[in-house]
Amino acid sequence: MDNLKVFVYGTLKPGEGNYQRYCAGKVVEAKRAIAPGLLYALPAGYPAMTPGNTPVHGFLLTFANSGILLELDQLEGYHPSRPVEQNEYYREQIITYDPDERSQKPAWAYLMTFEQVFRRKGVLLPAGWWSRCGFSSS
Repeated sequence: MDNLKVFVYGTLKPGEGNYQRYCAGKVVEAKRAIAPGLLYALPAGYPAMTPGNTPVHGFLLTFANSGILLELDQLEGYHPSRPVEQNEYYREQIITYDPDERSQKPAWAYLMTFEQVFRRKGVLLPAGWWSRCGFSSS
């Protein structure tokens, strides 16, 4: 079976709060990546990505075991049998790019609806980068 790819832009990025608990020792490769979308900072202390056309900077994590999706679904408040609006995030396959924007790779990502971001008072991050640990996107 192919390795599972997940695009992460928030607390699951290397060096961020949830990486150690959910990803350390399970990731076989972590590469910087870009995905089209809109990125918001939420007052709760984590980000949300919605569909859009501006670059969102994050990491493409490759996992050897697809079972990680069950753990990530739980973290992200997602259950596939619930309607999108009843999940905190919804999981969708998107296209990601290498930082040079030449190579395309499909990956799973956790997105939020515009309505949910609005209700949570999300603030747009025009640079497309979020971090609680102070690392820059470069």
